[in-house]
This record gives sequence, structure tokens and C-alpha cells, in this order.
Amino acid sequence: MKNLNAQAVLKQLKAGNLRYVEKIKNAKEHHQPPPILVEEQLPSAIILGCSDARVPVELIFDQKLGELFVIRVAGNVVAPSQIGSVEFAAEKFGTELVVVLGHSHCGAVTACVETLINPEQYYSPNLQSIVDRIRPSVYNLHEILTAGDGEIDMDEFIDRAVRANVRLSVSQLKSGSRSLEDMVNSGRLTIVGAEYDVATGKVNFFE
Repeated sequence: MKNLNAQAVLKQLKAGNLRYVEKIKNAKEHHQPPPILVEEQLPSAIILGCSDARVPVELIFDQKLGELFVIRVAGNVVAPSQIGSVEFAAEKFGTELVVVLGHSHCGAVTACVETLINPEQYYSPNLQSIVDRIRPSVYNLHEILTAGDGEIDMDEFIDRAVRANVRLSVSQLKSGSRSLEDMVNSGRLTIVGAEYDVATGKVNFFE
């Protein structure tokens, strides 16, 4: 596949939006018609997911407009802005479920793995900041996999790193905010991890 040039893509997006505007005139397309959502939103779940184009959250969970409060960032990492976004949705709307959604073949996690295998690998400072947030979840895994004399199975390494990174993000959300920690401890908020398989479309939730 080849990327279209910017003007061709912009034309497609404009045409797509016109089709969307026509569709929302039919209230049956949505749980709540868009005019109602102007006044109020009550998302049933907060999703912290990756910005990967293959992971369209509303489509994956078959949810309609206004049902999900979605935060997307490369590698589904947790930084102050993501924590603040989760706090906002949980406190403002009373949403009780947070799902940290990683996915197979994650480019950000792969980039982090590559820096461990090849320390000379260079990324821009901004991309490196994402890699650095993933690194703690991957470092111990790298130490375990390199402890033996055999070669590392990179596919297995990346698969396990994706899951480790999700678990780290869940832990950081639970412990990185007094507000979220209090809500979790009181039972008002549940934070879980999950992984989306881009090949099958299935989401596997972690226990």
C-alpha cells in the first residue's frame, strides 16, 4: 500500500465528514443523537489506548457516539496528561471503568525493544520520551530473556513486552494519582488491562 498525498487525503476526510453529517440526522444510528451530546456526555468507560491507526477503539468494542471516553497515545503510556484525562472523566462523569488497551505488533513497544537490543539506536527526543516510559516494563523482561545462552525470539519478546507495558500502565494509573487511588480503594473505579490482537480483532482482558 502507498500513502496518498496530503491533499488527496484531506479531500477524502472532507467527503467522509459530509457523509457522517448526513448519517447523524438519523437518530437510530446512535444511542444518543448528537444534539443531546452537545449538552451532556456520560461515557460508560474510559479507554487509554495506543494511537496506532489499526486500533480504532469505538469500532473494536462496537460502541456508538458518546459511549467511550478515549485517550490515545503511542504505546498507551501513562504521563501526567493521561492521568489528568482519566481523573477528569472519572470525576466529571462518574465513569467507573478504565481499560488500558495495548495491542499486538505495537510500534512504540517494538522501538523500545530495539533500543535494548541495539543501544546505538537513535530516536528524536520526543519519541525517546515515549520509549523511556515503556522501558521499565521491558527492561526486566530483557534481562530474563538474555540470561540464557540461546538467541532471543524477537516475536515472543515483543508479545510479552506489550503485555508487560499494559500492566505497568495499569499500575501507574492506580498509584500515580491520589484521586484515582482513592476511587480504586473505595470501589468507585476499576482499572483493568487488555490486549487487542490486530490479526483477529479479539480483545483479551487481563485478570
